[in-house]
Amino acid sequence: QLQLVESGGGSVHPGGSLRLSCAASGRTLGYYAIGWFRQAPGKEREGVSGISSSGESTKYLDSVKGRFTISRDNAKNTVYLQMNRLTPGDTAVYYCAAGLVDRLDPQAYDYWGQGTQVTVSS
Repeated sequence: QLQLVESGGGSVHPGGSLRLSCAASGRTLGYYAIGWFRQAPGKEREGVSGISSSGESTKYLDSVKGRFTISRDNAKNTVYLQMNRLTPGDTAVYYCAAGLVDRLDPQAYDYWGQGTQVTVSS
């Protein structure tokens, strides 16, 4: 059974940066596409970024393009989300998920982490 654990969340001021990590155990992460999702209070979960199993394909939500970068280190069984120029609109619980394709659709993913809180405020 694949287990995912997110880390790296926290509180930052607008314009700040955070790097989220998604560490896998139980199975080799390299077999899976990985997606990052977020959910703010009262809102639906939305896809932020996705990366294929090889890392050759990446996808981004329009509002984070140019600010967020997804990457993976299959040797470390870890996927990262570098988030720069954060805004209050990025405040949410961030989840990583594993599936077969790197679509920004929660339905495409079978395994989920427990989430990590990101808060952007002045």
